[in-house]
Amino acid sequence: MSRMTHAYAAPDLSALAKNLKRELEARADLPGHVELLNILTRAVGFRNYQHFKASHAAEERLANPPVVEAEPAADFRRVELTARCFAGTDCLVRWPGKLNQQQLALWVLWSFLPAGEELPEKAVNAVLMRHNGFGDHVLIRRELVNMGLLTRTPDCRVYRRMEKRPPPEARALIRLVTSARTAV
Repeated sequence: MSRMTHAYAAPDLSALAKNLKRELEARADLPGHVELLNILTRAVGFRNYQHFKASHAAEERLANPPVVEAEPAADFRRVELTARCFAGTDCLVRWPGKLNQQQLALWVLWSFLPAGEELPEKAVNAVLMRHNGFGDHVLIRRELVNMGLLTRTPDCRVYRRMEKRPPPEARALIRLVTSARTAV
């Protein structure tokens, strides 16, 4: 285990010396290593050495907050190409030919399913048929399950939307398609 170094400062050296003297005189034997650490940290206002370490660790975290990486920008060309499959509506009028566009389109259809609810197969089919213009809601349902956006019981009677954060392209496409729906 590596040693951590901690800065130790006493605002009043005289008060520190008096406190150490008082603590040491009250003892019959010499304190051990940990006891001495506790005595030193109590002399400068901490409850014990653990409190001292935790306080300095918190100061360090506040002084140097973690770096949050910026989210990658959406590929708007991919969003635009996939949006053509919706033809300006909230209905997928044709199944995209490319896998990456299919996956984006599935995120949009996923967004139409109610969150946190168990749905019978008929309810899922009703939502998918309402937003499907090419007539194969079964393909969409199966692909949503394959992609992990929808789960189902082994007997395929009950479905549940999986709560996940869509990737940037999917969020952009969802906004685009849902804004087209409200504009109509």
